[in-house]
Amino acid sequence: MALQIMDPNRDLHTEIRSKIEAAIPDAKVEVSGGGGHFEIRVISSVFEGKSTLDKQRLVYSAITPLMSGDAAPLHAVDRLETLTPDAV
Repeated sequence: MALQIMDPNRDLHTEIRSKIEAAIPDAKVEVSGGGGHFEIRVISSVFEGKSTLDKQRLVYSAITPLMSGDAAPLHAVDRLETLTPDAV
């Protein structure tokens, strides 16, 4: 039987991705990082015509529950890219 090493950030990556996809249904989401600090890239047609601040607000509103409280698993988003499909 092979020893499996669990990545403690894997479940959190999945949870971050799921929350964003629930808030922005057509989103393609990439999450990397760990230790409470993450980089997120979101591609969605919902961002068309929106300012950078409005695009970031959409993403942050989706992940706010993961950033709330004393034991919040998500401490910081070190890099957030919000792109439209035609900009990729």
